[in-house]
Amino acid sequence: MKAAEFDYVRAGSLAEVCDLLADPDIETKIIAGGQTLVPLMAMRMARPERLVDINHVAELQGIRLEGDELVIGACTRQRHAERSAEVQAAVPLLALALTFVGHTQTRNRGTVGGSIVNADPSAEIALVATALDATMVCVSRDGETARPASAFFEDVMTTAIEETECLVAVRFPVWRSGPAAGVGFHEISARASDFAVASAAAQMVLDGAGACERVTLAVGGVAAKPFRVEAAIAGLTGAMPDDSALAAAVAHIDPFVEIATEDATELAYRRGLARTVAERALRDARDAARKGLSQ
Repeated sequence: MKAAEFDYVRAGSLAEVCDLLADPDIETKIIAGGQTLVPLMAMRMARPERLVDINHVAELQGIRLEGDELVIGACTRQRHAERSAEVQAAVPLLALALTFVGHTQTRNRGTVGGSIVNADPSAEIALVATALDATMVCVSRDGETARPASAFFEDVMTTAIEETECLVAVRFPVWRSGPAAGVGFHEISARASDFAVASAAAQMVLDGAGACERVTLAVGGVAAKPFRVEAAIAGLTGAMPDDSALAAAVAHIDPFVEIATEDATELAYRRGLARTVAERALRDARDAARKGLSQ
């Protein structure tokens, strides 16, 4: 099939994008990388009356450090972020997760903001944003709105962004923790580059005695949206992160696994997968932090 007829506008400024989105008479969709929208349009599962191309809007580009946040423009290509020295130094968890996103060709076109707004429960960038509770900055003609990940992702491919808003940037917190920090990211999929059946992102900082000073853990692919495992974070903070402590921490994941099935065996299987990837991610983060501590 081919896409239904639509109008195309190549926006030159953020103000122009906001004006077009504010028009109530025409159903308007933003296009950047098009990795999800174009296939949906080709299958006529999406039929916007107008596409607004935001690839040439300067305000939506680039990577920069602002205080304790790494700001990534919504139209920044995923491949650019993956290769960025700033991302690798300031938000290594994101740099690691980006290597799991689709194929290289996908990352060459796909944008950081596009993945965030698409809000697939298995998406790696959304998972890291949840783990670090990144802030999504959106703009409309009425002004700017900043929403933390905890309030931005609402359901399967559903976010809090309004139809008149454009995501302009994602602000990732930077953990100023020195060498005694590590990250871990694991996912399980049918094939490399496929959507994750279960995924987990972890970041950990150890104190001088080897105890867990700061940690985060988030899981994706097993619920309507990625989620932080707050009970695991609370249980590990201040504790020695040995293998038994990690196993106890990931046991808190089970109640949050929500898949569309009444099959108890499949549910138990998916819970097991979620615990497995979470424990692996935590172990990698801990081991990397220990290595840094010993140097």
